[in-house]
Amino acid sequence: MAKLNPIALTLTILCLLVSTHDVHAARHGPPSAAVEDDICGGKEKVVKLHFYVQDLRIGHVNATVFEVAKASITPTNPFAFGSVHVLDDLLTEGPAYNSRALGRTQGLTTNADLSAFGIAMNLNFYFYAGRFNGSQLSILGRNQVTDAARELPVVGGTGAFRYARGYAIQTTYSMDPVSSYAVLEYTIYTTYNSKFNSEIDDEIETAEM
Repeated sequence: MAKLNPIALTLTILCLLVSTHDVHAARHGPPSAAVEDDICGGKEKVVKLHFYVQDLRIGHVNATVFEVAKASITPTNPFAFGSVHVLDDLLTEGPAYNSRALGRTQGLTTNADLSAFGIAMNLNFYFYAGRFNGSQLSILGRNQVTDAARELPVVGGTGAFRYARGYAIQTTYSMDPVSSYAVLEYTIYTTYNSKFNSEIDDEIETAEM
């Protein structure tokens, strides 16, 4: 009996596998599209968020920011290179500490520039009140804290902010070095899934959460 050419045999098997895959795709449709519809609902819009973060720093009687690590160079570097902080700040509707609470700002900040006050930010805005109750928005990027307005990228989120993208502008609303208390103001433009909450139906929201 004649032997099959190995190359011909391999090509035959590959053709059979491709044919089987095509039949499956024809019956069930492309899986990537189905996953996208299931997650996003096909209803992406843009929203403007505006809120404040109550930053109670090290030294405050009720501090919500703590240094958890540092490098050997940190004490002698003028920009505290290598200093790592963890925070769990209150997120409010207005600048006053006792204004309506909307959530928490949680994450890590790292002094990551040897020659300037450049902070690597990894923050999550977790909302437990307002129209985005239960959702989370994440930002990740470099914060040049000496600038009056600092731009940070929106990289994702959960709930209404699945697949979110956009940008945040951070400014310092007020700072009291004596009490180690700062109020940070955020204005964020980001995409969101309007079908996550049927009450969210404006193409561009106002400053209200």
